[in-house]
Amino acid sequence: MRESRERCVSRTVYAASAQTLHQTNRADRILCLLISHGNPERGSSVGGSGGVSRGLGAHGEHGPGVRETAAEADKPPEPPPREPLSKCVSAKCSPVSVKSGDRFIPTRAGSNWSINFHYANENCRSPSQNHKAKDASSDTSKDTVAYAALLRNELLGAGIETVPDPHTDDRHHTMLFQDSHSLFKYAVHTKRVPFNSNDEISPYSLSPLSNKSHKLLRSPRKPARKISKIPFKVLDAPELQDDFYLNLVDWSAGNLLSVGLGACVYLWSACTSQVTRLCDLSVDGDSVTSVCWNERGSLVAVGTHKGYVQIWDAAGGRKLTTLEGHSARVGALAWNGEQLSSGSRDRVILQRDVRTPPTNSAERRLQGHRQEVCGLKWSPDHQHLASGGNDNKLLVWNSSSLLPVQQYSDHLAAVKAIAWSPHQHGLLASGGGTADRCLRFWNTLTGQALQSTDTGSQVCNLAWSKHANELVSTHGYSQNQILVWKYPSLTQVAKLTGHSYRVLYLAVSPDGEAIVTGAGDETLRFWNVFNKTRCTKESKSVLNLFTRIR
Repeated sequence: MRESRERCVSRTVYAASAQTLHQTNRADRILCLLISHGNPERGSSVGGSGGVSRGLGAHGEHGPGVRETAAEADKPPEPPPREPLSKCVSAKCSPVSVKSGDRFIPTRAGSNWSINFHYANENCRSPSQNHKAKDASSDTSKDTVAYAALLRNELLGAGIETVPDPHTDDRHHTMLFQDSHSLFKYAVHTKRVPFNSNDEISPYSLSPLSNKSHKLLRSPRKPARKISKIPFKVLDAPELQDDFYLNLVDWSAGNLLSVGLGACVYLWSACTSQVTRLCDLSVDGDSVTSVCWNERGSLVAVGTHKGYVQIWDAAGGRKLTTLEGHSARVGALAWNGEQLSSGSRDRVILQRDVRTPPTNSAERRLQGHRQEVCGLKWSPDHQHLASGGNDNKLLVWNSSSLLPVQQYSDHLAAVKAIAWSPHQHGLLASGGGTADRCLRFWNTLTGQALQSTDTGSQVCNLAWSKHANELVSTHGYSQNQILVWKYPSLTQVAKLTGHSYRVLYLAVSPDGEAIVTGAGDETLRFWNVFNKTRCTKESKSVLNLFTRIR
């Protein structure tokens, strides 16, 4: 009887304890739901995490200068306000109603796969790295471009057959393959095409690549263009004047460099590096203001400060004749066969034949400039003479008229830099001084202006490449740089620096590969800037008299 009573009491106690435990667990669950749903902003302040949360807030929201005091740190965390259970039930606070997830699936319906694929590598690099990638000329950069083109063919069906140049921006090439159709296309080819070794791949080939990709891999690789930023030779040139209006350096067809230093003219042999002094004008109290070789490289004309023009035999080292007629310094000289044109500070251009005696020579006086003539160049066909002056004018003369046949007034400063293109008939390039800083191109056949670009600094000299459609310009204030341009895109191929003064003098080697520059820092620097191979993309116009036999 006692055992049955004890067994009944234990059952009652066990049932009461179980009911109490069930109610406790239920209350804890409701309390957690109230904390997480009733006031979510303060849910993280429960328990020991409250101190950590307030510490991050003090440093993260108010800055590092705001800190908690000791009294505030010792305060116990305030319990969150409890809401009645009816409100929670009315709001249907249940674990099922909580909107949360750990996956995000983007919508790619409006994505343009061709553009995204092109910019995939650019987006993960900084702008400076992208700029370096565009300027890279190594084999690695070309392999990267070829690999990207191969992926476009296989994944996007771009149909690229040649490797694009990494120096140029090929975004326009990608835009050609934008398509509104689906990314992947499924088709069954039932018609057999006869095998052509030139256009199609072999039907027995095990390669998974398409025909376009095979053509891409077989396309010839263009050799990388590398221009050294360091001159391969530097010569001292003491007393080389820092005067914008003088022309004191010229390179002959016999590979002799003539340089006017003070009152003397020196000849430097590029073959033997031997230096000889050709003349000394200090005996007459005169100085050298310009030098110019004839086309054969046997005679050198020397312009002086007093207005004389001396003709010297370089091989014999003797003076042949002295031409008078100018009343001021002669700063520009240009040969046209056996005729010599000279421009002076007296604003006159004289054209004379050096074969006739000075007393009987019939000279042509060309008067069109209102200030000093500082630039003279004859066209490759020997028919037109271009002259630039300090009056910001560019004039074009023919071989018979005493008045200019064309006049260009777009420059805003002195025009010293003049160069005729040897690749395109009638194309003339000119550069302006400090107030202008522009390169301008003219079609002298029609008298129209073609293109212009702002170089950012004074243009001192211009010279075209003999083999490619490129030209080099030297600059003064304020960057003192040497720029190599590609025509007609006018993109900079290279930028060379090294002179500390204005690069006032420029000459091209007889092989057309190297140039020499001179500046007021009394140095001559030799650079390899042009390729010797002829460009294959030159225009073959029927109107070009140099490409056809009539």
